[in-house]
Amino acid sequence: MSIANTCVLVAAVMPVLTMGLAKASTAGRKRRDGGYDNNNPREWASHLQGWQARAAAAQNNGFEALPLFVFAVLAAQAAGLDQGRTDMLAMAFIGIRVVYTVLYLANVAALRSVVWAAGVGVTIAMFAPTLKLPF
Repeated sequence: MSIANTCVLVAAVMPVLTMGLAKASTAGRKRRDGGYDNNNPREWASHLQGWQARAAAAQNNGFEALPLFVFAVLAAQAAGLDQGRTDMLAMAFIGIRVVYTVLYLANVAALRSVVWAAGVGVTIAMFAPTLKLPF
C-alpha cells in the first residue's frame, strides 16, 4: 500500500478520534450528568459546549473533507502521476488536518480557516496535473 493510500486511512480515522476526545472527556459520568449517551449519541452531541462542541464540529468537517481527498488520491494514482509527489501531498494534507483540528479545539477561528484553505489547496494540487484548463 502506498503512503498516500495509508493517508486515506488516517484521514478516515481522524474524525472518529476527534469525537472520541469529546466522548472520553465525559468518562465516569452518568448519562444524566452529561456522560456519553450511546443510546442517543446525536442528541448527546447537540448539548456539548466549549471544546467538546468544537470537537463534534471538527469531526463533521473531517468527514466533509474526506471525499475530495480520497478522490484526489485515486485520481492521481489512476492518471499515473508521480507517486512520490502524490505521497508528499497526501502527507501534507494529513499534517494540515492535524493542525486544523488543534486550531478548531483551541477556538482559533481565523487561522483555522486559513489552514482549511491550505488543505483544500493541497488536495486540488494532488490531481491538478490531470486537469485540462482552457488557458
